[in-house]
Amino acid sequence: MPVPHNHRHAPLGADLAPEMGSALAAFNAAVFTGPGEIPRKYRELIGIAVALTTQCEACIRFHTEDAMTLGTSEQELAEVTYIAAAMRAGGAVVHGMKALSVAARASKPMASTGA
Repeated sequence: MPVPHNHRHAPLGADLAPEMGSALAAFNAAVFTGPGEIPRKYRELIGIAVALTTQCEACIRFHTEDAMTLGTSEQELAEVTYIAAAMRAGGAVVHGMKALSVAARASKPMASTGA
């Protein structure tokens, strides 16, 4: 019997843009429960990491519920939390490097146009 999942309903309900909502629900179901090389549990752990990074509360809840149904341990949840934290920190460092680059350009005098 397939493991139930939280990806079968359109988030806006059946009455608002029903074709688009149905397509989104089908896409989510295919991504998280369809065939592929990445096991279902890992897909949910990836979903949790991304949800933590984007700070989507509903996504965190749904992916965690599904991951726990698939046998995810609290240790795995802790590890995926630190993976997400490292990714956010890495992004901040890279963007900080961009800010330093902008600051370096801004501190240089403008070249004269000879006018």
